[in-house]
Amino acid sequence: MGRDKATLVVDGGSGAGTTMVEHVVSVVGERCSPVFVVAAPGQALPALDAVVLRDEVGGVGPLLATGRGLRAAAEAGREYAFVSAVDMPALTSDVIDVLAGPARSSGADVVLPWDGRDHYLAGIYRTALHTVVSDLVQAGARSMRAFVDRVDTQRIVLPEQPALANVNTVADLEAIRPPRLVQQIHHR
Repeated sequence: MGRDKATLVVDGGSGAGTTMVEHVVSVVGERCSPVFVVAAPGQALPALDAVVLRDEVGGVGPLLATGRGLRAAAEAGREYAFVSAVDMPALTSDVIDVLAGPARSSGADVVLPWDGRDHYLAGIYRTALHTVVSDLVQAGARSMRAFVDRVDTQRIVLPEQPALANVNTVADLEAIRPPRLVQQIHHR
């Protein structure tokens, strides 16, 4: 998008503007506690009802950040964590609810939504997997695919829906938000 997506202001649903990170923290906070946000070194964030962790190394992709968040959740005594991207302005707690049951009943390490593609950053992960992430990163791996292919992963088939959409361009945002909101973003 040519800018930091975490602080991109989008409609919070009530007509009030909220940043993408505030939206995701709010949604995740409906089902998970504590909520951890893994941010880039020096990244500016609004005040959040979450514990902010900083990546030790910036620009290496989501695998390292996922491991950091899983480790923090494990240290907080949680067996599972919902891992989400920040650029999901239509994310709802329904996604977490749909995945939570199979995560508890299947014994899988990871439960991902699948709608024709894996949504690595909208899934439930066993927090003990932070050691697997560490091993992968030390071996030079950087992809979430390498991670989920190495552990027991269950995919839950869902219809394609805005709640799973990542926003990488203004066109992506237009596809899930009314044009009025996209116009506001163009004018900021």
